[in-house]
Amino acid sequence: MRILIADDSALIREGLRLVLEEADHTVVGTASTGTELVVRALELRPDLVISDIRMPPSHTDEGLRAAQQIRAQWPEAPIVLLSQYVVVGYATELIESGASATGYLLKDRIFDIRSFLESIERVAAGGVAIDPDVVGQVISSRRRTPLDELTPREREVLELMGEGLTNAGISERLFISGGAVEKHTQRLFAKLGLSEGASVHRRVTAVLTLLGGK
Repeated sequence: MRILIADDSALIREGLRLVLEEADHTVVGTASTGTELVVRALELRPDLVISDIRMPPSHTDEGLRAAQQIRAQWPEAPIVLLSQYVVVGYATELIESGASATGYLLKDRIFDIRSFLESIERVAAGGVAIDPDVVGQVISSRRRTPLDELTPREREVLELMGEGLTNAGISERLFISGGAVEKHTQRLFAKLGLSEGASVHRRVTAVLTLLGGK
């Protein structure tokens, strides 16, 4: 497998080279900045790009942005991004993009050579490899709200309330009886903690909850 390595640390680049060449892969080039990475990747079209996320000049997300620039011109580019620690925002962006041939691994994972090699080979073959620690932190970062407890139908009813429809209007739109709409309405009110005796207007409050939770 022909691999391009991008990292501003010469020590990391050399360490990766040794690991990869020991596994019979070929390092066809290296880069130390995001700009250099884009140029080298599009020039060499390797079987895999392995890049640190944080590189000069700002040491924030150059690697991630470089990956996006590469994909803009080479959509199927197989890219594994490495990070010293989990940055939930970057991880979420990658995971939710649904892009194939993508990996996000913590640098510590390199020390588990077998697992690391399996992950990069999976990405090179068009698969996805997301570090378990990354997935765990992304999931735990997502704060659950009462809206998560609604069934798909209850959510539909609430969204139609947001459009200003009455129960009769919702009944007509969803092709269900008025009684069914009332049942869904009462259940979603209960799940959102809006009791019948509340002084607030439940319908309005429910819609505001929806808008705030989207």
